[in-house]
Amino acid sequence: MSTTTHTTGSSPGLKRDALGTSDLVFIVVSAAAPLMVMVGVAPLALMIGGIGAPAAYVFAGVSLAIFAVGFTTMSRHIDNAGAFYSYIAVGLGRTAGVVSALVALVSYNALQIGVYGLAGVAIQSTFAEVFGIDQPWWVYAIVCVVVVWYVGFRSVDFGAKFLAVLLTAETGLLLVLAIAILVQGGSSEGLGLDSFAPDNVFVPPMTVILPTAFAAFMGFEATVIYRRETRDPRRTIPRATYLAVAVLAGTYAFIVWSIVQAFGAAGAVEAATTNGVGMFFVAGETYLGTWFTTAMHLLIATSVVASLVAFHNAVTRYALAIAAEGLLPAVLTKVHPRTRAPYVAGLLQTALALVIVGGFAIANADPYTQLLIWVNTPGIFGILLLQVAAAISVVAYFRKRSTGEGVWRTVIAPVVSAGLMLFAIVLSAKNISFLTGTTGLVNQVLLLTIPITCVLGVVWAVWLRRNRRDVFDGVAATCDSTPEVAAS
Repeated sequence: MSTTTHTTGSSPGLKRDALGTSDLVFIVVSAAAPLMVMVGVAPLALMIGGIGAPAAYVFAGVSLAIFAVGFTTMSRHIDNAGAFYSYIAVGLGRTAGVVSALVALVSYNALQIGVYGLAGVAIQSTFAEVFGIDQPWWVYAIVCVVVVWYVGFRSVDFGAKFLAVLLTAETGLLLVLAIAILVQGGSSEGLGLDSFAPDNVFVPPMTVILPTAFAAFMGFEATVIYRRETRDPRRTIPRATYLAVAVLAGTYAFIVWSIVQAFGAAGAVEAATTNGVGMFFVAGETYLGTWFTTAMHLLIATSVVASLVAFHNAVTRYALAIAAEGLLPAVLTKVHPRTRAPYVAGLLQTALALVIVGGFAIANADPYTQLLIWVNTPGIFGILLLQVAAAISVVAYFRKRSTGEGVWRTVIAPVVSAGLMLFAIVLSAKNISFLTGTTGLVNQVLLLTIPITCVLGVVWAVWLRRNRRDVFDGVAATCDSTPEVAAS
């Protein structure tokens, strides 16, 4: 079934030809929230990994670029907006497809909803520091839920323009700081490339921070989810995917390297340890003045909102694509006649966010260490697992088809990327205490969330095969017309 026409009643489809390459890049990069990643996570990476931290972002970027080779090659042959779900279903069979659909829904919702904790903290800090207004974090988080719903309800091109403005502002601010540091020659040690020296890169602590480097790219694969709303998707999606990975990797590595120059190779780790998230504020005030810290406070808040909007749109389009296959209630395929947005899926996702945010608020939980970290962590594992399965599905798909795509695109790159993703999963699991800041039962629950989701997905697939054979047989049925897709 095609998501082009899968709407109920006389409801129209998604808005066609609304997005170009730059629009997709803005959407994907906004989901990563580069300013928040730099200010909130990079100091931790420096504190643990040392001054070689910039290389971790390069490694993650290269790994994901290799993954994108097979991923975007397959996008030219799969006419479906289900991304991982549809690719895995076509390559590895319907049961794997059903499992991946459930994992994707859980993972994307976890990544999006957890960030409301970060939004609450960031905006609370901004209003207190800049405007002298102090309200509980959950007040700001709930306001964010409403704003995100509204932007998501508007047309997809409106959302892209909204994200473009916010992303340009936050990225511009980071670049202004980096350029100021370089123009002024950095610390008394001067500028140097010690961050990329083997002695600082190939050290054990770097394996601990690699999972956070991969997490900084979460959502880059969402280019495929917007297939139905993209102009010339066969060309636009690969371009946008590669460009998004390049922009993120380049920005992260350059900014973290420049912040090392601000304090010097000898002082950067100490500054990260002493100041934590305040490291960038100290550098900004030193090299640019107090106006910069005010601007950074404001743009950190908007950076998080941009990330929430991007993930919200991805979740709703994933839900629509999966519902169009009959795996979710048909009401989720409804598209608003004026804005052409999947508004029912948007309302459901918003309601889920309100329930979870409200639950954490009532429980008096910490918005950062609990709502953000605990909810996000299973999402990170889920997306990494989907990337492994998607890479393997590329090999399986092209092994049965003569397409002339070449062995690099259809075998070598997917196999290499699957190995790198597995490496990241193992590191993430091994160092989960670093990710969550806790030990014991909490970590066990977080580690088991995705495996349990996979088991439930298998049970769901078996039930569908026995009781709703028409739905099971329709999973990704029109993605590819060759007989191999029919294999279960």
